Amino acid sequence: MNIRALAAQVVFQVLENGASLSNVLPQHQAQLANGKDRALLAELSYGVMRVLPQLDNCISQRLQKPFKNKQRLLHHLLLIGCYQLYFTRIPAHAAISETVEACRQLGFENFVKVINGVLRNVQRAEAPLETSNDTLKYCFPGWLVKKLKAAYPDSWEQIIEQSQQRPPMWLRNNQRQQSRDEFLAQLAEIDIDASAGLTADAMLLATPTDVSALPRFAEGSVSVQDQAAQWAATLLEPQDGELILDACAAPGGKSCHILESADVRLVALDNDAKRLERVSENCQRLGLDATILCADAANIDASWSGEQFDRILLDAPCSATGVIRRHPDIKWLRKAADIDALQKVQAQILDHCWKWLKPGGTLLYATCSILPDENSQQIEAFVARTPDATLETITAAKENGATGWQILPGQDNMDGFYYAKLVKAIV
Repeated sequence: MNIRALAAQVVFQVLENGASLSNVLPQHQAQLANGKDRALLAELSYGVMRVLPQLDNCISQRLQKPFKNKQRLLHHLLLIGCYQLYFTRIPAHAAISETVEACRQLGFENFVKVINGVLRNVQRAEAPLETSNDTLKYCFPGWLVKKLKAAYPDSWEQIIEQSQQRPPMWLRNNQRQQSRDEFLAQLAEIDIDASAGLTADAMLLATPTDVSALPRFAEGSVSVQDQAAQWAATLLEPQDGELILDACAAPGGKSCHILESADVRLVALDNDAKRLERVSENCQRLGLDATILCADAANIDASWSGEQFDRILLDAPCSATGVIRRHPDIKWLRKAADIDALQKVQAQILDHCWKWLKPGGTLLYATCSILPDENSQQIEAFVARTPDATLETITAAKENGATGWQILPGQDNMDGFYYAKLVKAIV
């Protein structure tokens, strides 16, 4: 099956079935043997997600009637075709012919003329894509634009612009195998340009590269992790001999960073057994050992009978609005009503994890959201109802007097992230 047909299937599964792009795309890439073909499939799939409203509007205006039921796949194929014409260097004749061939391969021979006609119409018109409202102009859902305007009246447009960019590739040095300077030197020897980040193990690649090109990646010398996420282990400050809980741990990047940073006993807990397999795989590659527990972070009592924890990392379920540049499908999968539901879940998990923290212990609350509802407001409400909780100042934060530390997309080349450091009183 050709790349455009596969791309249409990917986009269909995300937009019609609510599947995650990061789950669906690799399944379809596995059908392609050539690395360049896999890269083009990713470009088409991610690209459509970034500018979906503009493409959707362009196609809908040129259809006499919308496709329905199984034929909806053809609407997504037209999105792929339109994206190629507007946003890639693929010659128009090649983009159209390959997209028409995809129509045949998908079993819609009777619609070949329709697909060809719509795309030829787009090509001949050479009209700019419409930007007549906020959704079309920013390629963001209206509800999210409204929330960002309210939360960040002076910087909301910059946040959206940064969220539409292609993300950089950050690495995390495994300090148990070599120093960061040593690994940077190894990269330089093979002409991979990289620079040190703000955290002790972070390295930013000038150009993203396949992990197979990284020195001893399979042996655990390095991991791929955005610098914003690397702050978790830094701010948690694990100490040798401590018992630490990583609640909502999958896929395990932060768990592994904690284990690389100190000789601790770590419990990696998550309620998704399938995603916990990734934790095991990551630990195995890096030569680390964790207790992996499939359980609900809002009901740890049911699965853990051990002692309380010295430190807890709570990377709470969230809207993921801070990582849209990595996962543009979030814009269309997430709904306004989800935020209230997520707030309630976050509060439940936070209250329950607090019970399992030793007096004098530290809980680091984290999300990859940029919405105050899930971040500063969540922590303010928690501190107000929890007498033995104290919010510690995060010195890396630049906002004086802010509740926790809100990192915005693009800030120091990082993803959007939030941290709040809470200490439990010794009674």
